[in-house]
Amino acid sequence: MRSGLTNTAACKILGVSRRAGSRIRHRSRYQTVAQTPARWWSGRYLSLPERLKIADLLGFGWSLRKIAAELGRSPSTIKRELDRHRDDQGRYLPHSADHSAQVQRRRPRAHKLAANARLRRLVQRKLNRYWSPDEISGWLRRTYPDDTRMRVSPETIYRALLVPGGATLHERYCQRLRTGRRLRKSRWLSTTGGGAPVQNMTMINQRPAAVDRRECVGDWEGDLIIGVGSASAMVTLRERVTQFGLIVNLPSDHTAASVNQAVAEAFSGLPPQVKHTLTWDQGVEMARHQDLAKMIGMPIYFAQRSSPWQRGANENYNRLVRQYFPKGTDLSVHPAAAVKAVEDDLNHRPRKNLGYRTPASVLRAAARSTSIAAQRASEV
Repeated sequence: MRSGLTNTAACKILGVSRRAGSRIRHRSRYQTVAQTPARWWSGRYLSLPERLKIADLLGFGWSLRKIAAELGRSPSTIKRELDRHRDDQGRYLPHSADHSAQVQRRRPRAHKLAANARLRRLVQRKLNRYWSPDEISGWLRRTYPDDTRMRVSPETIYRALLVPGGATLHERYCQRLRTGRRLRKSRWLSTTGGGAPVQNMTMINQRPAAVDRRECVGDWEGDLIIGVGSASAMVTLRERVTQFGLIVNLPSDHTAASVNQAVAEAFSGLPPQVKHTLTWDQGVEMARHQDLAKMIGMPIYFAQRSSPWQRGANENYNRLVRQYFPKGTDLSVHPAAAVKAVEDDLNHRPRKNLGYRTPASVLRAAARSTSIAAQRASEV
């Protein structure tokens, strides 16, 4: 009974009746252990059995990494546990650690965005401008480097959007996210159909390897986004290194001739040192790609069919553009000035892979440095 067995279970093991077992128990003053409900443990937190095992393995002289591997936990989790719950003599106390952890989890804590109205208003303004939580977090770190109160992680913003009732960020801000929804959708759910093959293509595997490595500025990817009923479209172009983007509206049609003219006009305002290659998919709008290559002075390469990841920069850009011009809408209603405003807004939004600098500033710096280098080379 010291091990917690009930009177019935102990009597069955001893081979005596329950009445006899009760007499023995009362004579020896043993009490059965109260049966408490089994405690539920979250896989996110260390449980008491895990903490007891940590203490035992430390006594055997095991290393942190070996203990972590035995428990199936990260070594950093074990290290944090020991750093938090050692006594003055450096001993790890598992029962005390478990009690402290339970108290901490029960302690109510105000959400950071709920407690800081100024920070919340800033986050709301940026979400209204279609900034992603990651872009907001990076911009705050650069803008307020010495003020920790004006810091918030991307995950904190995402969690705030999921608070029922809009206690921190109202659910309407979910519509400002790239997906426009709370639930994630598998990238493999949609399929694309075929079409008439484009003739005389130069495939992406023939593209210079330096383009894949993003060694220099000037390698572009292009595509179309289509309006409702396929009646209107927009040309989208994005530079691979700087993430600088261009958008041209095609309100009436998206034939090969119209697309060629739109792409040529978009590139006409850029200096030659940032125009090296263009990569496109195998859409029928590229039927006259050889004419386009002559117009823009750049070789054109084609991705494999149904392989959008080969033009990842442009695919991501299309998702950004769709925040302003949603699917299933008429794209012809947007004037050129409105399209240009969206283009400028995206080019002045900070990017994580640019160290939270903007595509516009990075492209300007690259064009300036390339021009200076070319001038010096000509003087030699």
